[in-house]
Parts: sequence; C-alpha cells; structure tokens
Amino acid sequence: MTDILTRRQLHAWRNAIFVVFALSGISIASWVARLPAVRDQLSLDTAQIGVLIFAMSAGSVLGLIAAPPVMLRIGARGGMVLSLCLVATGTVVIGLGTSVLSSAVVVGAGLAVFGFGNGSVDVMMNVEGAAAERAIGKTLMPLMHAFFSFGTVAGAGLGALASALSIDVAVHLSVIAAIIVVSVLVAIRFVPRGVEADDPELLAPRVPFKERLLASLAVWKDLRLLAIGVIMLGMAFAEGSANDWLTIAVADGYQQSNTTAAVVFGVFTVSMTLGRVAGGPVLDRFGRVPVLRVSALLGVLGILIFIFGAPMPWLAYVGAAFWALGCSLGFPVGMSAAADTDDPKQSAARVSAVAIIGYVAFLVGPPVIGLLGHQFGILPALLLVLVLVALAGVFSPAARERARGGATPSSLPSH
Repeated sequence: MTDILTRRQLHAWRNAIFVVFALSGISIASWVARLPAVRDQLSLDTAQIGVLIFAMSAGSVLGLIAAPPVMLRIGARGGMVLSLCLVATGTVVIGLGTSVLSSAVVVGAGLAVFGFGNGSVDVMMNVEGAAAERAIGKTLMPLMHAFFSFGTVAGAGLGALASALSIDVAVHLSVIAAIIVVSVLVAIRFVPRGVEADDPELLAPRVPFKERLLASLAVWKDLRLLAIGVIMLGMAFAEGSANDWLTIAVADGYQQSNTTAAVVFGVFTVSMTLGRVAGGPVLDRFGRVPVLRVSALLGVLGILIFIFGAPMPWLAYVGAAFWALGCSLGFPVGMSAAADTDDPKQSAARVSAVAIIGYVAFLVGPPVIGLLGHQFGILPALLLVLVLVALAGVFSPAARERARGGATPSSLPSH
C-alpha cells in the first residue's frame, strides 16, 4: 500500500505522527506542571501523591498490554485517535476532581484513564512511526521522539503560564484536552489506513504460542542484554522520577512557588529535548560507550546539585538542566544496543526485553520515590535516582557497538 503514496502524502503521514508524539508529550507535561497545585488543593502528603501516581502507572501498564489487540482490531490509525481521546478524557477528569469535586478518588480515576491512553498510544505511535520510516526510507524515529520532548516543553510552558496567571486547574486541563482532541482529529486524516498490513512480520506464518514464549524467554539468559537492561533501568528511572517529582521537589524542597516549579520543569524538558536532538550526531562521532559514560556523569552531577542546592534556588535550574542532559539518551541508546545482534531474528525479543525493564522503571520508579519522600523528604529520596544513574554509567560498556566487517561507530545506526 505504501508504495503507491506520493512523496507529499508520505511527508504528510510523517508530520501527522510528529503531531501524535507531541500531543502525548503535551498531556504528560501539563499534568506534571500542575501537580503542585493539585497537591495543594487536595491537601495531599507525599505518600498520597505517590498513590495517585501509582494509579496512573497501573493504567499505563494496562494500556501497554491492550495496545496490540486494539491495533489488530481497529488498526493503529483508529487506535491512536481512541487512545488520545482517552488521554483527553482523563485530563478533564483530573481537572474536575481537583477544582470542582475536590476528590482525590476522582483524580486517581482520571489518572488511571490518562495513563491507559498514554500507555497504549505510546506503542501505537512507535509502530506507526516505524512504518512511516520504512516507507520514506530515512531514519526518523529519533526525531519523532524529539517531538515528544517538544510537546513536553510546550506543555510545561503552558502549565507555568497557567500557574502564573492563577488559571484554575480544571480550566487549564480542559483547554489542553480540547487541543489534544482537535489536533489528533485533524492530523489523523493524513495517516493512511491499514499500513500494518504492509509489515512482513505480520504477514509471516503464525508461530505457536509456546515457541514464541520460549524464544522470548531465551534472550534473558544473555548477560550482555541484562547489563543493557541495567542502563535502561537507571536512565529510565531518572527520567520518570523527574517527570513526576521535579515540580514537587522544587515547591517543597526549595520552598518555591508552584509557578517557579513549573518553570524549572520547563528547563528540564528543554534540556531533554536538546539532548535528544543533538544525540544522533554525537553518538555517530564518539560511539555509545563514551556518550553513556559522559551522560551518566552529567546526570549524577545534576542530581547532586539539585539535591544539595536547596539554599540557593538558582541551583535548581542548573541541576535540572544537567539531570535532563544526563538521562536524555539512555532509553534510545539502550534500545539501539539491544537490537545490535548478529541474529536479526533475535532483535525483536531483545528489544522487547529491555523495553520491559525501561517501562517498569518509568512506571514503578515514581511511586517508590513518593514512599521514600514521605519517610525522608523528597530531596533525600532522590539519592536513589543518583545511585541508579551511576550504576548505568558503570554498565555502559555493555552498549558497545558490535564489530561488523570493519564497521566503525560512525557507520552504525544510532538513535
């Protein structure tokens, strides 16, 4: 099907997926930017916030699980619309639960729906993005993930503006929800139908479930893959913890306003975006291992500055910037390293294995930080993030490029 699309249609398809990635980023950053306001209006402590975040995490896991059968049933095109509409619905419920009903239970329910939608759209937009990449014949996935970061920058900026203008949380999040729905309905018109049918893996004969299960489990015996998983664990934990706790840490640990907290989060998202945009050329020039080592060093330095800089609020900005740069490339580099194998048939299983580790860190990490923060304070709780980032740096040699007929790092694919 994709071979009959014109170049203009292919580019429109690519741009539509850019929009979907950006909308997911906007939704997540909007919630994070208003988290301090949600906490204040509902009079929640750190442990209770951790429970709310766990509701979102649980919804995200269910969304990840549900995505494949949903795509099989209605396709990625329809699935992305459905998922982002669920994200928008959850966003509205979060706002209503905060400002109108003053109910943590309602907010938790909204976060569960919000998480489900974001978990499922995460799978679908990557599948569709990979299909567009194959059809166009150029490496596009790193840029697509950069658009997610662009979305977080926009969401953080709008959140900071809404906080500065004292805009009600329900009003702000309802506007964001409307933007998400309208944008996806406009963009989805440029995504061709039934692209999944072009995927040779989906056309291949079905392998019995037992054989597929054994093949998937076999990759877990690979010690190098497990070491790559440690890299993914540390970097994904650092990114996920920042997404959910950075604003609270600034508001509580630094005793700053909710607006300032949102601005610091904006610095984090901008730095994350810059790291991902520049990551491809840097990886091509220096290779994975040196880049991961320097990234881990930057991450550790940034987290240290952030934790111990509380007497001087300007250090929160510096710490957030280094923290973001440090963990910006961990997830894409880990995925690329996992796929780097002599047996192409093992690539999917290997990528799936490290993706599971990464997503567990994304989803489980924030509630763990919440429980530790309740016991020891939010800034000391972030020491766990520092330890895991340092551990990722120690295991960075596992991501080394495999030699292939004299290939050099600059000739190997990177993300």
